[in-house]
Amino acid sequence: QVQLVESGGGLVQAGGSLRLSCAASGITFSIYAMGWYRQAPGKQREPVASITSGGSTNYADSVKGRFTISRDNAKNTVYLQMNSLKPEDTANYYCNAARFGISYWGEGTLVTVSS
Repeated sequence: QVQLVESGGGLVQAGGSLRLSCAASGITFSIYAMGWYRQAPGKQREPVASITSGGSTNYADSVKGRFTISRDNAKNTVYLQMNSLKPEDTANYYCNAARFGISYWGEGTLVTVSS
């Protein structure tokens, strides 16, 4: 049974930082591309950042220079370090594991940035 469990969300003031974690089980973590997505109220889910099995990263333009995705294959965990947070970063953040058309999702963790 595949499980992706996000943690680290919460309430933070604008300009602050949060670190999200996503612990995976039930998959061979190291061979999966991992990603973070977010969905704000009334909006569609959008990609935030991704990291391949080889460690290559990609970011949405809106978070470049502020967010950093990383992975620890020994801990089966992917992280999203979020700095200089803005109110528009408020959303539910979801972890995704993907490989050859197979995709798994976590339940999400809520990030709220107050102005």
